[in-house]
Amino acid sequence: MYLGLDLGTSGVKALLIDGDQRIVASANGHLDVSRPHPGWSEQEPADWVRATEEAIHALKASHSKEIAAVKGIGLSGQMHGATLLGAGDEVLRPCILWNDTRSFREAAALDADPRFRKISGNIVFPGFTAPKLAWVKANEPKIFAQVRKVLLPKDYLRLWLTGEHISEMSDSAGTSWLDTGGRRWSPELLAATDLGQEHMPSLVEGTAPGGILRGSVAARWGMGGNVIVAGGAGDNAASAIGMGTVAEGRAFVSLGTSGVLFAANASYLPNPESAIHTFCHALPNTWHQMGVILSATDSLNWLCEITGRDAQELTAELGDAPRGPGKVMFLPYLSGERTPHNDAAIRGAFAGLGHESGRAALTQAVLEGVAFALRDNLEALRAAGTELSRVTAIGGGSRSRYWLGVIANSLGIAVDIPADGDFGAAFGAARLGLIAATSADPLAVCTPPATSSTIDPDARLVPSYGDAWQRWRNFYPAIKGATT
Repeated sequence: MYLGLDLGTSGVKALLIDGDQRIVASANGHLDVSRPHPGWSEQEPADWVRATEEAIHALKASHSKEIAAVKGIGLSGQMHGATLLGAGDEVLRPCILWNDTRSFREAAALDADPRFRKISGNIVFPGFTAPKLAWVKANEPKIFAQVRKVLLPKDYLRLWLTGEHISEMSDSAGTSWLDTGGRRWSPELLAATDLGQEHMPSLVEGTAPGGILRGSVAARWGMGGNVIVAGGAGDNAASAIGMGTVAEGRAFVSLGTSGVLFAANASYLPNPESAIHTFCHALPNTWHQMGVILSATDSLNWLCEITGRDAQELTAELGDAPRGPGKVMFLPYLSGERTPHNDAAIRGAFAGLGHESGRAALTQAVLEGVAFALRDNLEALRAAGTELSRVTAIGGGSRSRYWLGVIANSLGIAVDIPADGDFGAAFGAARLGLIAATSADPLAVCTPPATSSTIDPDARLVPSYGDAWQRWRNFYPAIKGATT
């Protein structure tokens, strides 16, 4: 058996698979987020341990024999969090999370240093780890002076599991301290935030062993000895491992709270000017590019609250398949936007409203606005040297065939719908645990799921969606500065 542990923002998911990658069972432990000030987002690392214990206890209660057979554990986790440890590995303050924006000034200052984009391959976003440490130095200097190690969330969990300070490439690429092309810490970038390599964990690949489960934890969980803990992955890279998105040209589109267009790459192709994330993948000598929009299903959920209808009711009013773009336009920038604008201040808007614009027209505009934002991401990927011919759709929004039809027509590429199953980050982490424990061929393990159906772009409609996207693109510069 192999165990995947995914440390998310709202909980820890534990998922068991067998040697044939069949899912045996899963369980969850709950987490809360603390927001002591506007723009702040924190968690206590001790709660990650508690939630992990909750999830394992639930699994053990129903699958004790399977738990006893675990030979490998893979870790996945929320990225960018700053977990600060002192000389005895004590936690110095609550972890500053990925969605904390307090360090926006520090991020801008670091991003103005050309070394960061050149070496890390990315814009320094406020959510990344390096600007958080710059904020701590400026605002909590006594705490900064005590820092001996900086760990990402899943790697603090690893420390508790194994006693080792270890991270891996995909998660570390989101710190702004990694030489992403060279897959190593950058002394230059660390020095720019008054840190050194001694403050960082050692690095392994995501498929490699990254520690051995401590005997006391193994005994409490009812596991045997010599359980290998894999390097693991950041959450999006782990989801890609679960989806089999590991080879050049493979990609997925995720319609969750946020939207992600993720592409695997066999080479390092940075293009920070487009606000594309270029990170190491969880497999050796592999990278990935990722465009992110901040409000995908969140935009539809917002409309649901306004109209008093649920998402299924709203989308049902549009039929099964798109018949062409509408006249109403929507910018889905309800909480700012990342790719391609890197604009935290911009806000959403409707345009083209008339007396005839009813609820269905607004729903259509929201779905098209998200699809056009994903087209922006596709163009950013193309500018970075990545061409896609098809994507696999995942996330809650992928249940709407109408929406997937709009996306296929807007992107001009096929959208595959996977067969039912759990292909998320916990499954990807379990796959990494299997690879690390057995030395299996990663490409033989990380296969894509079966495709249940494909939505091809409608050749009759693609030109009109292309024209509509061009008009929609003019909307952002027209209102920039008017919504803040």
